[in-house]
Amino acid sequence: MNRHLQVAKYIILDWITALLAWSLFYFFRKQSEDPTFHQHFQVVFDDPNFWFGITLIPVGWLLLYAIVGTYRKIYRKARLKELGQTLVITLIGVTVIFFVAILDDVIVTYKSYYQSFIILFGLHFLLTYAGRLALTSVTVRKIHRKQIGFNTVIVGSNGNALKIYNDIENQERSSGNLFVGFLSVYDKDDYKIGQHLPHLGSYQDIKRVVAENQVEEVIIAIERSETDTIDKIIAKLEDINVVIKIIPIMQDILFGSVKLSGIWHAPLIQISPDLMPAWQQSLKRIMDIIVSIVAMILLIPLYIITAMGVLLSSKGPIMYSQERVGLRGKPFKMHKFRSMFSDAEKTGPQLSSEDDPRITPFGRFIRKMRLDEIPQFYTVIKGDMSLVGPRPERQYYIDQIVKRAPHYRLLLKVKPGITSWGQVKYGYASDVDEMIERLKYDILYIENMSIAMDIKILIYTILIVLQGRGK
Repeated sequence: MNRHLQVAKYIILDWITALLAWSLFYFFRKQSEDPTFHQHFQVVFDDPNFWFGITLIPVGWLLLYAIVGTYRKIYRKARLKELGQTLVITLIGVTVIFFVAILDDVIVTYKSYYQSFIILFGLHFLLTYAGRLALTSVTVRKIHRKQIGFNTVIVGSNGNALKIYNDIENQERSSGNLFVGFLSVYDKDDYKIGQHLPHLGSYQDIKRVVAENQVEEVIIAIERSETDTIDKIIAKLEDINVVIKIIPIMQDILFGSVKLSGIWHAPLIQISPDLMPAWQQSLKRIMDIIVSIVAMILLIPLYIITAMGVLLSSKGPIMYSQERVGLRGKPFKMHKFRSMFSDAEKTGPQLSSEDDPRITPFGRFIRKMRLDEIPQFYTVIKGDMSLVGPRPERQYYIDQIVKRAPHYRLLLKVKPGITSWGQVKYGYASDVDEMIERLKYDILYIENMSIAMDIKILIYTILIVLQGRGK
């Protein structure tokens, strides 16, 4: 499957339909103003507003679609769901266009406002959804016929694994699962599913198997006697970008946990890898960039004063760079104003404490006021960090934390942040015990991620800085 090509098809189609919808609407407006317009319609092509509209408005629509996540998971679109999404997005977009470009336009009567809104909404929605419906239908048909699909691995090897394999393979319409093999929970001489699929190893090898086979979907179909391993299996998948599905038990069905993706498909519980809706993820990134740029401009005097203070307080560089672990375990360089003496870690990695003699007098002040953190706005703009997210740690300490708290890996599902709920509630950690104690706040943040939560944490951080309560 060529995802880039598929995305390009949707973008081109959306651009064409947006351009066509606006052009037809423009002709409709001119006809409403002048009933004889059809006799000399060619004058439209001499109107700079027409060209201005068909240049900018389609681009605006594409930006809106990108923000709300239209071009993500491009091969997993459902036609009915896309109908609702297109309807809502069209309503939002047309409302914005109406107030920006049409409200102060020439009107014959106030009734023409409502008429214009309905015509523009109808044209844009019908043309856009018609194009998407055709493109999505072609893709869905190919998935149903197994012409394209998603590499899938089953975790499990006995009755449940065999049953779900047969259920999926015998579906009237394929859900797109292309099985590459199975992983066992416990080693055995014989596996029931082994006669249908190759044995790729133990569930402990799942990261390697996913990478080597370009797996997009993992189905957990273990036995009741193996359920004690389900947390370990999911923990190994936490920082991998795959769709995770689990076979349900009757209690899940009774309590409504099972959400079907299609009436022809086998019932499975899907664990969504998305911690926030697509539009909130886009808005979070936009907020990161805008706030960081504004902050870097407004804080120029503080950058200069802090740099001079660090320079005069002790010998050594003004800035301090250190490798930290970020999203999905990817290392990056985090930059701070130096708050310690240059040889602070000559004996190896050490965490700072409240009365740490390695911290300079000026460094103690900038740490309390969080001024040492302000160079990280540049790292946010680069995309390695976010304004709000769990504080990034060094691999040296992550290795120690994971031994005692394996769920720390959950934090690697999101970008680290300049500030976090754990930082607000707990402050800096001076040892691994405190890191683990702070972890519970960061886990709670991940489970409740939203733009509103980020704004709340930013407000509390600003209050802490202004009151000098940083720990």
